[in-house]
Amino acid sequence: MKIAVAGTGYVGLVTAVCFAEIGNYVTCVDIDEKKIEIMNKGISPIHEANLTELMVKNKKRLKYTTDYKSAYQDKDVIFIGVGTPERKDGSANLDYVYNVVDQIISSINKNIVLVIKSTVPIGTNDDVEKYILSKKIKYKVDIVSNPEFLAQGTAVKDTLYASRIVVGTETENAKKTMRKLYKPLTKKPYNVPYIEVKRRSAEMVKYASNDFLALKICYINEIANLCEILDADINEVTKGMSYDKRIGDKFLNSGIGYGGSCFPKDTKALYMLAKENDYDLKLVKQAILINENQKLKLFNKLKEDFKSLKNKKIAVLGVTFKPNTDDIREAPSIINVKKLLDENVIVNVYDPVGLDNFRKIFKDKINYYTNINKAIEGADAVFILTEWDEVKKYNVNNYAKLMKKANIYDGRNCYDSKIMKDKKISYYSIGRKRMSKNV
Repeated sequence: MKIAVAGTGYVGLVTAVCFAEIGNYVTCVDIDEKKIEIMNKGISPIHEANLTELMVKNKKRLKYTTDYKSAYQDKDVIFIGVGTPERKDGSANLDYVYNVVDQIISSINKNIVLVIKSTVPIGTNDDVEKYILSKKIKYKVDIVSNPEFLAQGTAVKDTLYASRIVVGTETENAKKTMRKLYKPLTKKPYNVPYIEVKRRSAEMVKYASNDFLALKICYINEIANLCEILDADINEVTKGMSYDKRIGDKFLNSGIGYGGSCFPKDTKALYMLAKENDYDLKLVKQAILINENQKLKLFNKLKEDFKSLKNKKIAVLGVTFKPNTDDIREAPSIINVKKLLDENVIVNVYDPVGLDNFRKIFKDKINYYTNINKAIEGADAVFILTEWDEVKKYNVNNYAKLMKKANIYDGRNCYDSKIMKDKKISYYSIGRKRMSKNV
């Protein structure tokens, strides 16, 4: 099939490349000329496992352009995968979606199926349909809701071997087209479950799924905080919980809260949508508050330990919101570094791939390293904010060897606390007993 995808971020580009991988011809559309230039060279503008390799492999079936008028012509299906950032009040900003809709309806030269893959509030697909009908164009546009369930760092795998494909449709033509498009993924070797629902249900599936996972993270962090008070070990607690099939072992890692482009935005958007409809989502509201507080857990402990932080040197290991991505959106590192700078701290940051994005925020206010040894040298304390393999596999003997004082504040529980005790390193982690104190 001939497909166009609007937007070349995580959702749009991964969607486009994966559809090319299963045999379709895909045109990617973006307003950023530099991104288009990079992609035309066969290089992914985002750090994502296997994405560049698939771009090169399927280069004959992929096209990248800023010319939306030609891109949207002669297409069977057009996907919208642009961002829906949160507004100041927490609601979703749909301006980018509607801008693309305007471009599409002014460009198409045949009937199409228009698929909204962006995460949008419940009812948006219906509103887009009404908007297009009000324009009285001569071509028929069938609107489909098809939310994505990819995770950054595993986005390609999550698309090709998805947990499920959810398609929200209201017309037989759209159902027939989407079944044909996704048929290769429902067969071997992919065997992805295919689910057809109403459009509003499809929109809700996305929010309900993300918000449930956010709630699960917040719950286990609350339990971890209580474990510290009661001298229980959160790792032992979650191990015991994980054997219950009703609970499972996913999203039970305690830490300093979630970040990224989905959970923070989607929890706020669903809460605001409920509020607009006179319903109070109490659990989601509390999750938002719990997560914001959790992000500052290490900083607050550091403030307790040190009488003054002025001119202290603090090394931050990991700035991305999770490993295997260069995305720093809503990452706990941002608010922690801002807090440290407010205390006149000398801040060194280490990250294997996220420094360029971090530098856009902090410029020359902090020091940047791609080597852990150099980042921690002479430091008074270390914050571990991202569980990179490079951090988890790091020789912990170097903390005592290179730091001024080996005070480790581990927000991702990367190390065995008993080993750190044997090394005589002051080691504070989430939901576990603190090992010694060197302040």
